[in-house]
Amino acid sequence: MLAPIFTRQMAAVPVARGKAEHDMQFEITPNTAPLPEDQRIEAFKALGFGTLFTDHMAVVRWTEGKGWHSAQITARAPFALDPAASVLHYAQEIFEGMKAYRHEGGRVVLFRPEENARRFNESARRMAMPQLPEEVFLEAVDKLIAQDLKWVPEGEGSLYLRPFMFASEAFLGVRPAKEYIFCVIASPVGPYFKGGAKAVTIWTSQGYTRAAAGGTGAAKCGGNYAASLIAQAEAAAHGCDQVAFLDARENRWIEELGGMNVFFVFKDGSIITPPLQGTILPGITRKSLLQLAQDAGITITERLYSFDEWKADAASGNLAEAFACGTAAVVAGIGKVKHTGGEFLVGDGQTGPVTLRLREALVGLQRGQTNDPYGWVRPVELA
Repeated sequence: MLAPIFTRQMAAVPVARGKAEHDMQFEITPNTAPLPEDQRIEAFKALGFGTLFTDHMAVVRWTEGKGWHSAQITARAPFALDPAASVLHYAQEIFEGMKAYRHEGGRVVLFRPEENARRFNESARRMAMPQLPEEVFLEAVDKLIAQDLKWVPEGEGSLYLRPFMFASEAFLGVRPAKEYIFCVIASPVGPYFKGGAKAVTIWTSQGYTRAAAGGTGAAKCGGNYAASLIAQAEAAAHGCDQVAFLDARENRWIEELGGMNVFFVFKDGSIITPPLQGTILPGITRKSLLQLAQDAGITITERLYSFDEWKADAASGNLAEAFACGTAAVVAGIGKVKHTGGEFLVGDGQTGPVTLRLREALVGLQRGQTNDPYGWVRPVELA
């Protein structure tokens, strides 16, 4: 049995972020034609994922020799891009995914946004893009939320935020661009997977790989996801919700899913998750669950775990549960695994108790239902 992780109904620890340390000022230009309020309210009755967008966006530009400039909160609108824009030809693009939650009493918070800002710059370094000061990243997110505050859902919904950056210089030479645009857009969302705590079905790709050593697997760049889409389509054709990738060298070791990290829970209560070796995205949800599991007294090991082990441990009953995690899906139990040679159940095919307990602990922190001893929850700066 898991030890209790946190007590209930204690306020999150308010950690002051402080004022931005840069000289740039965001110019705020309200949208003069926002979505009519009755349409917004109606749309909130059935929130999907990533199909509804708020009225505004944050934009900051970078030019070689000038640096970051022209910070704005403005009406959400298309970009005017030259057909020779570097991003369209060489895919210099990175992004992040994060959520804002409305707590009881109306306070709006973010979950570990500094981790997103830090990872964003790690991705930028790998993709030969300029570093964005973390305080600019955080201020852009805060100011966008403040402008579109009514778009943060109550209850089980959340406001999904998508900070991204792309090369906008018009040229066809193969080199890092000299002009970039950083932008943040926002989308009120419901659950990523339908069916609540229902376990998902996974397709194991044995013909496609996601990343190789020395590649961009640890960066959150669009190219990684583009390369995974054919395998995701293959998974959907086999009636699966997500695809699991094996390593590129031996086609043997489990790495991660198309958009999530993966954990394996054994009958003795211990957990294994694949290690970060440059081919796996260092998930913030993953990092948080590692801490929560350790503090709950769970033995957790980061080590290579093969697909053959997965099948054998599931067949013997040694593997009790498996789950995937990420910002969008939070934590989702894995009930069935399909592959070219057949299929197998994990445990009884349902979301297991360890998975549910860790999910409850994480969601409780995010939504202010439990105390926050880590200072992970940050109030949005509305001023």
